[in-house]
Amino acid sequence: MSAEQMADGSEEPVQIPPARPLDAIDRGILRLLQTDGRASIRSVADRVHVSRANAYARISRLIDDGVIRGFSARVDHERAGQGASAYITLKIVQNSWRTVREQLQALPGATHIALVSGDFDVLLLVHTPDNRSLRELVLTRIQAIPEVLSTRTLLVFEETDLAPGPDGPTELA
Repeated sequence: MSAEQMADGSEEPVQIPPARPLDAIDRGILRLLQTDGRASIRSVADRVHVSRANAYARISRLIDDGVIRGFSARVDHERAGQGASAYITLKIVQNSWRTVREQLQALPGATHIALVSGDFDVLLLVHTPDNRSLRELVLTRIQAIPEVLSTRTLLVFEETDLAPGPDGPTELA
């Protein structure tokens, strides 16, 4: 049993298949789906020059192997009423990552959480309707987490989405 499974209290080991190398067709499929997650199997198959059955099987394998973690829409947070964005750095009590992560995941507007090295332990990206909501989130929700020792808030003035698509790179190594 892995250390993470023991720390999370789960008794059943999670079976994750070993990573398989991706070939050029797999990388092509990933590029296409990153650009348009709603692309049909037929259009993916046509664009990577394989049969529909082959494209379907490869996409299913990429999902089963955990390479594709899901499909989602890229959101313009400002147009969606989330006009204030910030990166919040947190210093936390040693060995409290899993507990803190669970509490951060429940926060409204939290979109990315990373355990990092350096001057702080956690990097959190949040989107809120306005600065007042952001202040409330930081001062009353995040700083109230007992394992959080300190925070620093970095306001985002402008964002550029680098996700593949018409406005971003599409190279997948």
